[in-house]
Formats: sequence, C-alpha cells, structure tokens
Amino acid sequence: MFDPTSWDAPFAVVVATLFVIVMLRGNATYLLGRGIAAGARRTRAAKLMESKHYATGAKWLNRWGAPAVAFCFLTVGLQTMVLLAAGITRMPLRRYLPAVIIGCIMWAFLYGTVGMIGFKAIGLLWAQSPWLVLALALLAAGLIFWMVRRRDEAVPTASH
Repeated sequence: MFDPTSWDAPFAVVVATLFVIVMLRGNATYLLGRGIAAGARRTRAAKLMESKHYATGAKWLNRWGAPAVAFCFLTVGLQTMVLLAAGITRMPLRRYLPAVIIGCIMWAFLYGTVGMIGFKAIGLLWAQSPWLVLALALLAAGLIFWMVRRRDEAVPTASH
C-alpha cells in the first residue's frame, strides 16, 4: 500500500519524494491540457472538457488564476480538472510553475502527515463501527451540499 507514514525514511525524504511524485503528476496533467488545446480536441480526450468537474475547474481558474492552481492541491477531485484547465487555457509558465510548486509543497506535507493519519483513523473507526463512518460521511456530504446551495443562493445571476 502507498502509505508514506510506513516508509523507513526520514521525514524530509518522505516529503521530498511525495513532492516529486505530485510534481510529475501535476505537470503531466497540465501538459495533457496543452496537448488538448493544441489540436487533440478531435480525440476522445476532449470529452474531459465537457465534464462537470472540468467546468468547475475552469471556473475556479478563471476566477482565481494562479492561486487556484496552488490551492487545488488541497481539494479532492478538483485538482486534476484545475490543472487540465490551466493547460488548455495555456496559462503562462511564469505564473503556472510558481503556483504548482507551492501547491505540490502543500500537498506533500499534508499527505505525508495529516492525510495518512486521517485515512488510518477512518480505517480504525470503520473496523469498530462501519455505520458510524457512513453516518459521518452522510453528515459531511449534507453539510457540503448545504454550504454549496447557500453560496449559490447568495450569488446573483446575470440575466441575458
């Protein structure tokens, strides 16, 4: 299992390794986006641009720019689409690279410490009470849904 807390290495080596892994993955996603923008729109990869997640990622990128790239590393499920949108929109490397480096550093520290501890805690709780884990997940999903709905109701829409 890919569990950095079980690696027999100093913490700095663990974080550096995670940084390299996420840096390669993040930049590969950005380059895939650049490839799509360069003419791959006629392939099956272009279907990614029609997904709801891509639309959300592009919206984040259009609204926040480079900080969206950095902070997408703190999300689950949105990171790939923000990086893909950065590539498709051909975000200049002078803005993209510093943002992706900051995001990768945050992700490496988070995943190397709290992230894996959280996964282990969920696993231990699941072993004791799967129903409690499911109830907490439903509660979290309900809270997120409520927050998104509340935010959407507060944002005025432009009429055409």
